[in-house]
Amino acid sequence: MIDIDDIKLLKLKAIDFNEPSTNAKKLERDFLYYLCNHLGHFTNCSKYSLYEAMALVIRDRIMGNWHRTWDTYRRNKVRRASYLSLEFLIGRSLGNHVLNLDLRDNIDQAIQDFCFKLEGIEQQEHDAGLGNGGLGRLAACFMDSCAALQLPVIGFGLRYEYGIFRQQLEHGYQIEEPDHWLREGNPWEIKRSELSQVIHFGGRTETVTDEQGRTVKKWVDTQDILAIPYDVPVSGYQNDTVNTLRLWRAAATDEFSLEEFNAGDYAEAVEQKNHAEAITMVLYPNDTSENGKELRLRQQYFLASASLKDIQRSWKETSSNGMTDFAEGNIFQLNDTHPSIAVAELMRILIDENGMQWDQAWDITTSCMAYTNHTLLPEALEKWPVFLFERLLPRVLEIIYKINSQMLREISQRWPGDAERMKRMSLVEEGAVRQVRMAHLAIAGSFSVNGVAHLHSELLKDGLFRDFYELWPEKFNNKTNGVTPRRWIAHANPLMSSLISQHIGENWLRDLRQIDALKKFSDPSEKKFHDTWYEVKHQNKERLARLVEQQCGIVFNPHSMFDVQVKRIHEYKRQLLNVLHVIHLYNRIKAGHVENWTNRCVLIGGKAAPGYSRAKMIIKLINNVSSVINEDPDIGDLLKLTFLPNFSVSAMEIIAPGTDLSEQISTAGKEASGTGNMKFMMNGALTIGTYDGANIEILDAVGKNNFFLFGHRVEDLAAMKEHYNPQSIIDGDEDLRKVMNLLESGHFNIDEPGIFNDLIDTLKDRHDPWFTLADFRDYIDTQQRAADCYRDRQQWIKMSIMNTACCGMFSSDRTIEEYNNDIWKLDQIKPGPINPTTAEPSR
Repeated sequence: MIDIDDIKLLKLKAIDFNEPSTNAKKLERDFLYYLCNHLGHFTNCSKYSLYEAMALVIRDRIMGNWHRTWDTYRRNKVRRASYLSLEFLIGRSLGNHVLNLDLRDNIDQAIQDFCFKLEGIEQQEHDAGLGNGGLGRLAACFMDSCAALQLPVIGFGLRYEYGIFRQQLEHGYQIEEPDHWLREGNPWEIKRSELSQVIHFGGRTETVTDEQGRTVKKWVDTQDILAIPYDVPVSGYQNDTVNTLRLWRAAATDEFSLEEFNAGDYAEAVEQKNHAEAITMVLYPNDTSENGKELRLRQQYFLASASLKDIQRSWKETSSNGMTDFAEGNIFQLNDTHPSIAVAELMRILIDENGMQWDQAWDITTSCMAYTNHTLLPEALEKWPVFLFERLLPRVLEIIYKINSQMLREISQRWPGDAERMKRMSLVEEGAVRQVRMAHLAIAGSFSVNGVAHLHSELLKDGLFRDFYELWPEKFNNKTNGVTPRRWIAHANPLMSSLISQHIGENWLRDLRQIDALKKFSDPSEKKFHDTWYEVKHQNKERLARLVEQQCGIVFNPHSMFDVQVKRIHEYKRQLLNVLHVIHLYNRIKAGHVENWTNRCVLIGGKAAPGYSRAKMIIKLINNVSSVINEDPDIGDLLKLTFLPNFSVSAMEIIAPGTDLSEQISTAGKEASGTGNMKFMMNGALTIGTYDGANIEILDAVGKNNFFLFGHRVEDLAAMKEHYNPQSIIDGDEDLRKVMNLLESGHFNIDEPGIFNDLIDTLKDRHDPWFTLADFRDYIDTQQRAADCYRDRQQWIKMSIMNTACCGMFSSDRTIEEYNNDIWKLDQIKPGPINPTTAEPSR
């Protein structure tokens, strides 16, 4: 890397790295400068151009601190953590940076003479299509907290050209459309072509003798792909730290074959380019086909290899000992199973590229890899066919085989003759199609394995990973998830945030545990505070109602209870149970049983995986039931149901503050944690939920009087499994029988006979793993209790305030502090002044 000083083109000492002025006049001047001189608008311009100009103004105020942060990390040779994740659901960035820089008042003043507001400019930004759901949003929250806590952490992900998909509804069915979120560019990213890495696929391995006479393996005849990094700033909350999210884009090493092009074979000439770029074209390609599986594996290896090579490059620039002390300065957190191939890839880099012996390389690898598991569903633990590895990653497969052999010897020594245990734990699953178990690889190669909620971590040890826990109990620990209060209260709910700060000060945004001081205001004697709290919630509900009307064409009355379930559509999350309750309420209204009624608006949203046909049919059912209810003149404002299409981070920023009742109704033992439950709680929503995931910690925090708990627990369901009989439950419950009769009669699909038969059969199946009907009665009764409580305005406000006041432990700052104290061992680093002799402009 050539330093600027080395070629004497610029005198680094002369560069002013202080941010430009933040006063309103300078902000206005710079805004107009970018609009006219950079974007070329002299008269009319698009709304997006207003956003782009404002983003560039804010980016200017970030750059100096971004450079200082990197220079301080590099100059002090600090221990760093790398967070590897296939998802970073960061949403929109402009408003978040404005909050972190404390610039909103100045910007409002700067643009007051124009006929638009900052809020309108923010809405022009496209949600970054870098994630799908809770996993990606959690990664974004973690990056926010690392910067807020001034910890040297870099995020590594993929720069997807298209997000998961844009969800449209057609006749109630989910239709997937491309989400080309980068179509107008991304003003927050900086391309770092000089830091590109070459990634290998295919080829073969051969055994050779090196210069020292040692027998070594070489990976040859590979098809190489270029990984180009794009850096995105992650600003800390008013603390001058700006960390980095580095996203990799795939490109061909050569644009195309000129020889083939000149010969007239145009398609062949560009095939390699298109094949390479496909790796980062789409988030989570459908892996129900062999081509989809291959692309998923390519994505995972591409992320791991590019990131590890980049960290190796950076480390060698500052270390005088090569890679021998690599583990002392680096830690890698694997966010779920997707990046677990990093274990084998780091071994390959250390052995093949640095000449290390196996034992030394293994000591380094197992000292710096840490694995977070996010699922209790065995089918969600990725496994890839051996034949795919043989074709795409032959050298990596050899290393996996050796890791497996070493682990199996250790198991054999511990439990001699226990062939069944060895079969269960092997990294390679035998069968008609032999497969590599990626979660097992992550556990074998990591020194830390954590779950993301107390129950989840215990179930990992007692069930899913019991064999590994018995072998390596010291590896296992829990880190309950959290979300950032800056995004999910201060940014998403400025009215409530301002009210809280007026009464307890502003430090709660830096230390959410201080929000505990809000508890005293839950007392009914604080009438003025309660009235203001209610008014804030009402304004937020009006904002949500506008979104629903705009997106769905359905009018929600803000005086009704807003009952919300927004999350990925999956059977274990039990959107079906929610729909059954809505049908039950519909039945009651039609029967005239509306005494002491609580008007209710039910909002459901989320995406189903393209290949998950049953989840897509659940969406169809929700929309059909919605049409019947909303078009029935007998129902009116008593009950509304709608499905919000294309649920996103920016939508959640409106939904969470406007929600009264948060639905967290997964089958006990199936939800690892959940983070939506935390976002709703922070914003004063009450939870109706099962004893599952982080619901348990929320229940412990707020107390049973401020939480609507229902349903069977894990141990109950285990005992019920052998004799579960849904039909007998239907026969013994008149309300449920009426609901099922409506479904089976085709009342909600008169023009589409039989389309819901599979869903009905699933509910009545003795082997239904989600036990949906088992929890129906308790769910209905608990929903009635919530409805009765909502009519007592004073009581509901008290419970709402208590939920927000008790959310302190659910800050991602607390989670990151635990990761750092127990796993990462990083020092807090405050950016210092630029040192011209050590500055690294290229990062």
